[in-house]
This record gives sequence, C-alpha cells and structure tokens, in this order.
Amino acid sequence: MTINSHVKRILAVALLSSFSSFAVIADDQNRNSAEASPAEANLSFRDIPLLEKAFINTSPALRDDSFPVGKLTIDAEKKAALIQFAKELGESTYGNYDSLLITHKDKLVFESYFRRGRINLTHGQASATKGYTSLILGRAMQLGYLTMADLDKPLISFLKNVDRTKLTEGAEKITLHKALTMHGGLSINREEWTETEKTPEPLQGQGLVQSLLEHSAPITKDTQVYNYGNFNPMLVMSVIDAVVPGSAQEFIKTEVLDKLGIKNYQWKDHISGLPEAGWRVSMASRDMLKFGSIMLNDGKLNQEQFIPAQYLEKATSGLVKPTEDWIPDTYRYGYFFYQTPLTVEGKSYNATFAWGGGGQRIIVIDELDLTIVITGHDREDQIMAQIENIVVPAFIK
Repeated sequence: MTINSHVKRILAVALLSSFSSFAVIADDQNRNSAEASPAEANLSFRDIPLLEKAFINTSPALRDDSFPVGKLTIDAEKKAALIQFAKELGESTYGNYDSLLITHKDKLVFESYFRRGRINLTHGQASATKGYTSLILGRAMQLGYLTMADLDKPLISFLKNVDRTKLTEGAEKITLHKALTMHGGLSINREEWTETEKTPEPLQGQGLVQSLLEHSAPITKDTQVYNYGNFNPMLVMSVIDAVVPGSAQEFIKTEVLDKLGIKNYQWKDHISGLPEAGWRVSMASRDMLKFGSIMLNDGKLNQEQFIPAQYLEKATSGLVKPTEDWIPDTYRYGYFFYQTPLTVEGKSYNATFAWGGGGQRIIVIDELDLTIVITGHDREDQIMAQIENIVVPAFIK
C-alpha cells in the first residue's frame, strides 16, 4: 500500500460525515435506496441504470431472505477505511463492481451496492457456479446417494445408460475426484464438437457423456492434467442427475435452494437438458452469503449437517495447483473451489472461495469467522489485493 493511500484511509475517519454523494446508512432511514424498482426488475443486466449513489450500510436490515443481520462493531479507523473502500468501489476506482457484502460471526454486518448492483436483483455468477455444483454434490452425499469412496470410482460406473463398448480407451480413468479437480483428461476437437452440438437430441441426459467419451482421444496419464473447464463440471452434473431421485433440476430446487430459502434466482439448462454446472446461473448477493455460511459452519445449516464435513474439508482444500497463467501462483484448487493464503501484518490467513469471471466471489476465512461476497462485471478482476489489504485487516483485533 502506498503512503498516500495509507494517509487517505486514516483521514477517512474525519470524512465520514462528508459522504454527501453516498448513502451511508446507520439506521432505518432510506434502507431501500439500493432496491430495484419494478421496472428495473424487468430489465436485462446491461440495461439496468447505474446507481447515482453508492449504497453503504453498516447496520443491514432483516429482509424476507431471512439472513441474520447485525451491526459493524469494529475499530473506528478500520470502519472508516472499509467505508472509504466501498465509496471507491462506487467510483469504479478498482474496476466495475456491483456489490460488497461482509458477514462476521455469521451475521451480515456490511452491505454495499454500486453501479448495477441491487439488493433485490440477481447477479450473474459466471464460474462461481462451479462452487455451487460442488456443494450440490456434497448435498447428494449427505442424503446417502453417494459416499466419499465413490469419489474415486470410475465416473461412468454411475451412468447406467452409457454404452461402454463405444467409449474411447481409458474412459474408466475419469473419476469424480478427477473431474472435480479439473483433471478429467478429455481431449475434444472443438470444431468437431461445435458440429455435434448442432444436433442436440443425442446429447440429452447421459447422452452428453456418451458423446464426449466417443469423441475424445484416449484418456491417459498425460491427458489427465489440470485443464480448467474442459467439460469437467458437466461430467459432475451428469452423475448428480443419475444418482438423485427424479432429476438434478428437482434436486437442486427442493434439496438445496428451497432449504436455503433461495427463491429469487435463475438456473439455466445446458444443451443436454441438465442444469448448467459451470456458469449461466444468477443469484442475489445475500443468497450467495448462504452458501458461504454453509462453508463457514463445517457444512451445517441451522445446526444440522447439510453437507458432510469430511467432503467439505476436502472440497475446500488445496488439492492441486492450477496451471493456467491467469491464475495467481499462490492459488490452489480443491473441488471447484480455490484456496490461497492472505497475509496481514506478517500472519497468514487461509481463504477459500468460489470465483467467477467479472468479479464474482464467495470468500470464507474460517479463522476470522468471516465471509465476503463480491459481484462485478470487471474484465481485469483484480480486487483480491484490496480484500487482503483493506477488508481482512478490518476484522483482525
């Protein structure tokens, strides 16, 4: 952090009363200033008008989403720095971000919206969706449809409609563990696959995996290396659909979203007819916090086990090292979740997070009892430096 920015944050204490162009809320007045109008609710995301004032609330209101709320009770200087940071987010100082929400001790204590962010509208999740898919698999495990041992079984062993006589050599090497860590190993000619997608009927349901494993080159030790995306999330969703009662769509709604009290969302279908597993989901910022709460509470919801703690521990561990050059060197990958150390005043804190392009993040720091949700539509998406330098220190005593 530069000297100038450090001074600016210290002076922020004195500036709190001068945020005339920003809605800094500490009581019940104007709590809904970040609420979309009925007309705005019907617009596409890109057509939503930019907020004239950033909405910054250090005493969030209890809403019908039922997420517990509290007040931000931290050191005055740190509180001022946090508000100043939110103000700068509203000014697009760090890029195009739409919301920043923080829970401490599992209560929402800081809520802010900027640009196209609204308290009552959903926001595209991009690849943060992959983290949801991992937790959905964990929910299926909690209900007895899968076991921890199943993670290392051939993925095709769960797909009874797949004709194994037609599959590429080595198809049995793909396990849930391999797919969840982006090591499935498929080698698909993308031009040929584009042509295949023009006839979607054979791709329905388990036909997707059938076709992928017919089109792929042999699966070998050399192909089963980290390769982000590469159909791995849809391989996992195919298993979920195969093992749960009914369909994956019904399971996601009744056993995950309904249980979490999430009613306002969009979850689109893949060309296979299965729910998307890696993107094309839209969720409200407050509802994103609910997934973070499950992670923060060792897989529990309302004191009851919602996802097996053993699965969650593995899913949020740094199991493999991503190799894409756009992923920072300190990042590790679990089951569709990232993990990285954040260093504050010489001490390291482990952060686990779902991450979607444009700035979607659900960040959980167990040691600080902290969850941070960010949404955005920023191409560069470099906000983690400010999370490490400004947000996390605010909650360290």
